Order: sequence, then structure tokens, then C-alpha cells
Amino acid sequence: IRDTDRSRGLGDVYKRQPRFYVATGEKSKNAVREALPKFNRKNSENASAYIVTTVVLNRSGFDKDGTAVTEIGNGWGYYDLGLNNMALLLKATELGISTLVMGIRDGEKLRKEFDIPETEAVVSVIAVGYTDSEIVRPKRKSVEDFAKFYED
Repeated sequence: IRDTDRSRGLGDVYKRQPRFYVATGEKSKNAVREALPKFNRKNSENASAYIVTTVVLNRSGFDKDGTAVTEIGNGWGYYDLGLNNMALLLKATELGISTLVMGIRDGEKLRKEFDIPETEAVVSVIAVGYTDSEIVRPKRKSVEDFAKFYED
């Protein structure tokens, strides 16, 4: 996962990176598991590591004086984090590492455990590791269900 360092800055024009808190030791991995609902805890119980992802609020998408550059405001920080997470997930897949992105988590438990400042929003937890079980994915919607094409 350290190899994904090349993804830093992807999509982040102001170079205000999203933040990652990586739990690899048993104590820190157990702390992350305790912040997950039962079903996610079970689905990720054999993870080699957990990555808690956060975004620094009021930075990406804001001028130096704190003024939002568009009506989206903090949305740009979340967007940048999504791009960085995508790069991480793609690299993990390339290396044969399985991932599970979990948005249902107790952000305050994670904030306390990893000393995450209030200036950051806890967004997700990504479990990473190797699996020997078959991954079952839900049926995908067709492109026409979520995209509109204008051909005139």
C-alpha cells in the first residue's frame, strides 16, 4: 500500500491532500473493528490493515482567505479524497490485494482512537488484505439508469 504514494495530489489542485490513518498493528486494527457495525466487522475480520480516510475541511475548494471558490464548498475536498481512494484501490487490485470500502462507521470512535483533529471529517474505512473467497458483487444498474446522453 505504501506504493500508492504516487497517488498523492491526484485531483487536488491546491496540494491539500486528504489524510490517511493506517492501522496495521493488532491493537489499532481492533480499534477500527470496534468502530464498525457488526456486518462490516465480519466482512473485514481478516484484513491485513485498515485505512481510515479523512478530508481536511475548508481547504480544498477554498481560497486562502477561507472563501469557497464555488457553491460546492467542502465538496471539493470529498471529491479529491474519492480520486485518491480510487487510485489506491486500483493499485491494490493491480497488486492482487483485496479491498472493502466502508462508509458506515463510528467516526467519533475513530477520531478519538487516532487523534484525528476536528478540522478533518472522517469519511470512510478501507480494509485491505488478501482473500481466498469469491467476491460477490451486487447487480449493477445499466448505464441508461444513471447517465443521460445528448447527441444533438
